Amino acid sequence: GVGAMTWSPLACGIISGKYGNGVPESSRAALKCYQWLKEKIISEEGRKQQVKLKDLSPIAERLGCTLPQLAVAWCLRNEGVSSVLLGSSNPEQLIENLGAIQASAGDGGTSAEVLPKMTSHIVNEIDNILGNKPYTKKDYRS
Repeated sequence: GVGAMTWSPLACGIISGKYGNGVPESSRAALKCYQWLKEKIISEEGRKQQVKLKDLSPIAERLGCTLPQLAVAWCLRNEGVSSVLLGSSNPEQLIENLGAIQASAGDGGTSAEVLPKMTSHIVNEIDNILGNKPYTKKDYRS
């Protein structure tokens, strides 16, 4: 009967794709107080994360969504997650992220909500790419 509330489903903006070619001057990671984030992005682990994002892109394309929408839907479909906290820098980001759970007019081609498309096959594909499949109650008992 306990659920988790996830925060930062976009990994401080990493999943948005804005750090694919380094750290833009206008980004959060460029701020002095976010030096830890910049170091994470440019690290070897950060480069491996960028490769995984590129591997996830075809799945998002097949589902007709963006990587951020895919990430939010992936979090929400986990049976242990009660809610997902979203942070955004502007209304457009919030509207995009909400596209994971609701249809939106004029959303640049992502007209259907993503969450219902998260079949076990899709989730397995994502889990195989990420290599971080969450444990379920069944996993702990076996």
